[in-house]
Amino acid sequence: MTGFVNVFKPEGVGSTKAVGRVKYLLKTPCGHMGTLDPLACGVLPVGVGNAARLFDYFLGKEKRYTARFVFGATTDTLDREGEIVRGGRVPAAEEVAAALPAFVGEIMQTPPRYSAVSLQGRRGYDLARSGAAFELPAKQVRIAAFTLCAQTAPDEYEFEIVCGGGTYIRSLARDLAAALGTQGYMSYLRRTASGPFTEGTSVPLEELTAENIRECIIPTQSVLPFPVLEGADGRIFNGVGVRVPCADGRYKLYREGEFYGIARVENGIARAEKKLC
Repeated sequence: MTGFVNVFKPEGVGSTKAVGRVKYLLKTPCGHMGTLDPLACGVLPVGVGNAARLFDYFLGKEKRYTARFVFGATTDTLDREGEIVRGGRVPAAEEVAAALPAFVGEIMQTPPRYSAVSLQGRRGYDLARSGAAFELPAKQVRIAAFTLCAQTAPDEYEFEIVCGGGTYIRSLARDLAAALGTQGYMSYLRRTASGPFTEGTSVPLEELTAENIRECIIPTQSVLPFPVLEGADGRIFNGVGVRVPCADGRYKLYREGEFYGIARVENGIARAEKKLC
């Protein structure tokens, strides 16, 4: 059994617990394609069986979020679960909108201290809870779109964000507020898309049962954005590199009409890179 279940995770449930529910119902190893904080709700693609080995193939996929940021206050976790400390002003909508273009493109971002990022073998959240003094290194992330949607409260604004993998929306709240000369934190987060998986095709976690979950499995080959490798010599299935008249890149590989896995072509030589059947 292999494929994906496009789970809609509710608030208050960790990604690991959501994956555990799918694993329990299917009695098959599973893994998620990108974690989602317990505070957040939204799309959580779960790889079933060998499809769980495709995590690296989804790292670069764009993700889409609806987020709300509160200004004039901050928390140690940069979200509403931390202790709120008031300080700073609430900027006008015009100021917020004018500051957004500076965050679009390739930017450097420091992850939140309360995060799963490791430093010297320890997770950031473990170090933060222990009271240790530390700084996580900044990394480059990609923001494709950052749009102001509405003012949802006297001190809160809602945004639509499209970004690459590894982006912390909580850090965007902190950094946008700093650019406006104030403080801010994330009060709400909803992931509406993760690569080819969208909210519209997701299934609420609480609606999955042993009776219906198999019907919710999306075939692996239907979400892989690769062309089909046609006419490859059958020796490719024995680990042999075979010559093909194709451009370099990754391809979906079929064997006797059945999906087999992923092939990679380099310098005109194709090899089976990952078996998924």
